[in-house]
Amino acid sequence: MTFLTLDHLCAALNLESFDVEAAWRVMAPRGRIERRADPPPKQAGVLVLLTGEDGDLRVMLTRRTERLNGHRGQMSFPGGRRDDSDRDFAHTALRETGEELGIDTAGVALLGALTPIYIPPSHFDVFPYVGYQRVLPPLMPNPDEVAAVYPVALADLFDPENRIVTEIETVAGPLTVPAYTLGGQIVWGATAVILCELEMRLRAVRHGTG
Repeated sequence: MTFLTLDHLCAALNLESFDVEAAWRVMAPRGRIERRADPPPKQAGVLVLLTGEDGDLRVMLTRRTERLNGHRGQMSFPGGRRDDSDRDFAHTALRETGEELGIDTAGVALLGALTPIYIPPSHFDVFPYVGYQRVLPPLMPNPDEVAAVYPVALADLFDPENRIVTEIETVAGPLTVPAYTLGGQIVWGATAVILCELEMRLRAVRHGTG
């Protein structure tokens, strides 16, 4: 298993040179990166929340409930739409994570940000942040938003057997997409694209590039 540390993470988030679009294309469904500006996209913040120790870091993924309006039943990061009262998108990500997982996020240390990404189906600009808390308080997921929580080993991103191409049923019909299989779940779309950016940044650090 790939040994990953917080030092790797911090270095990965601060690379001087990184081709983010090349990383996105690995997991992006066809046309996913194309962006339309009219009307202006809605805006959201999400948190790539990591827990555990060096060598056993885990990322918290959630499965959205079927009652949500958008991306129902899909794997995602905790997060949501920015409120006018939010100081910035990092505040949005932390606030929404607290609401969805039922925890106080005061103990979460923000390590940095990944690249904002546009999601065509819901017309959102999403701002991903990476946070860390060694041990999380007991989770009390919001049953209206979160069907289940999956702590997934960060090192699983490096296992080629966890990458697949599969057919997904969407509201627009079947769609063939690249995906991860993590925690027994299929992770595709924007969540997979964000994870792939993090994976490729970590690979660059471990290989001494960037």
